[in-house]
Amino acid sequence: QLQLVESGGGLVQPGGSLRLSCAASGFTLDYYAIAWFRQAPGKEREGVICIVSSGGSTIYADSVQGRFTISRDHAKNTVYLQMNSLKPEDTAVYYCARSRSWGCLKPAVEKDYNYWGQGTQVTVSS
Repeated sequence: QLQLVESGGGLVQPGGSLRLSCAASGFTLDYYAIAWFRQAPGKEREGVICIVSSGGSTIYADSVQGRFTISRDHAKNTVYLQMNSLKPEDTAVYYCARSRSWGCLKPAVEKDYNYWGQGTQVTVSS
């Protein structure tokens, strides 16, 4: 079964940190770009950040610049999203997605991604 599974979401206070994981099973992530998207209540899903197959990253959402980083562990077939200095406006369901290609295309377009996780809730609140 081909799937992506996110984990690591939860409730955190403003200024706190979380690390999300995106683990793949049934296929390799090695040759593909992987992105994180998020969808806040009442808003459309937006691209947040992407990592290319070789490890370089592309920021899609300017609001996360300097706070979010993305990394990948090829041995574990897993991609991580490190989120620091979290703000209430970061509250959303976060999804990881595997691209159809090795690069991070801009803008982030959902149709460029053909495998999606089920999402993990991140809530930033005091």
